Amino acid sequence: MTTARPGDQRSDGPALDRRITLTLQGDWGQANLHRICGWLAQEVGDRCERGSEFFIRSGRGGADAIHAVLSGQVDVALMTPTAAMGMVGAGAGPLAVERAERLRALGTLPQRDRLVTCVDAELGVASMEELASQMPQLRIATSPDDGVNLVGLAAHHQLRAVGIEPAALDAAGGSFVYDERPFPAIAAFRDGDANVLIHEAIMMPAWQRITDRKSVVYLDAAPSVIQAFDAWRWPTAIVPQGYLPGLERDLTALEFSDFLLLCTDALPDDIAALIAWCMVATRDALEVQYRHIPPERSPLSYPLEPRAIAAAPIALHPAAAKAYAAFTEDQRPTRALIWD
Repeated sequence: MTTARPGDQRSDGPALDRRITLTLQGDWGQANLHRICGWLAQEVGDRCERGSEFFIRSGRGGADAIHAVLSGQVDVALMTPTAAMGMVGAGAGPLAVERAERLRALGTLPQRDRLVTCVDAELGVASMEELASQMPQLRIATSPDDGVNLVGLAAHHQLRAVGIEPAALDAAGGSFVYDERPFPAIAAFRDGDANVLIHEAIMMPAWQRITDRKSVVYLDAAPSVIQAFDAWRWPTAIVPQGYLPGLERDLTALEFSDFLLLCTDALPDDIAALIAWCMVATRDALEVQYRHIPPERSPLSYPLEPRAIAAAPIALHPAAAKAYAAFTEDQRPTRALIWD
């Protein structure tokens, strides 16, 4: 790695004096993970030999990110939530995958989120444990438990912890309303097609509309749910009173925060170091795209802090760790930003 960009490339920090090809995996295409991939592809690309190639592959932001980097299909992949990586460390649950010891983190981008469970007030349910006695009436809007979608995985694990097996729900006359992404599920609950909602993205406007047509009750994570997720090293967190419509107390829910940038130990050191440097030195180029949203409602929490970016639930790539340790604020480039 050089300290100035070769040829007509940027000279505001480290650069690679060779051509590279880098494939990153994000989300379906319109959400935060793809935006992050685009930011890094441009910033890293600006500091590589002209002719370097960057590809952004669509993904689902779940367990597929782990499999994509371990299989070598991509070099870098993003996933959420970081809490799910507790399974990797514990060697427990569906993410206890083979060759997990090869996984490395390149950093974390913060997003404050929770997996929230709420019900139509007309169900007469006040706790998660009471859901099992209402199975014939339940129409649960969430995501499918298909081995990739981590909302679906967590939602179904939670339901099993309170005595609701999917097959038993179906046999009792209840049903699921499934969608890959949160917004159709939230709309189904708001519009009355579902009477239970288990989902994330609580900072988004769609959640503020769930009480437009009915009263809702928010359900705290039951002790049996907390215990079931403890085995996966997956913690709970608080949704503060008033954050969601009709929430008149602090709510205990599953932690569902943060975007994790994954790679393996095979990623070359100079590329890992450059990605890490770009994540902290050029963070304004990403943050500025969210500053029109109040910080507490933004799907990317800001201001972005280097210490938080350098934190991760698994081991950092050693070259990334060195880059973070060596970074100082005077390395940040001064430039005009696209979205400023």
